[in-house]
Amino acid sequence: MRITLVLGDITRQEVDAVVNAANSSLLGGGGVDGAIHRRGGPQILTECRRLRSAQLGKGLPTGQAVATTAGDLPATWVIHTVGPVHSRQEDRSGLLASCYRESLRVADELGAAVVAFPAISTGIYRWPIDDAARIAIQTICGTPTQVAEVRFVLFTPDAYTAFEKALSRHR
Repeated sequence: MRITLVLGDITRQEVDAVVNAANSSLLGGGGVDGAIHRRGGPQILTECRRLRSAQLGKGLPTGQAVATTAGDLPATWVIHTVGPVHSRQEDRSGLLASCYRESLRVADELGAAVVAFPAISTGIYRWPIDDAARIAIQTICGTPTQVAEVRFVLFTPDAYTAFEKALSRHR
């Protein structure tokens, strides 16, 4: 599997699947989640509502992943995953790693070859970017998958630098 880093907007990536750092309601929100829902259009929200009424009545649990259409995005699917809120009192790194593993599992089920990931939990959930990058790279590299390319699409230069450092340390 090839890992690439891009400084840019995840909603503009021409890939098979875009990973959404969603909230458990799956009904849209701020940050990456809001951007994906806005750019992807109402089809994404319609499918999320269907998932909520059919099988996820209490919402998507943290660390899990589920797929919907990508609507108007230049992708086929959106893989929604709920990252953990960072805590200094409790180690939640296993839940963050699970977001990446579960997203790859769903991507494999879909047959997605190229998957774009954001830096999960680093926005409003306040995960420190250097630690988030380390967990993301280690988990992606340590997870068996049929995905040919994982593309980390990072919104800020600081995030790009953190992922670049984590990737160089891992190689």
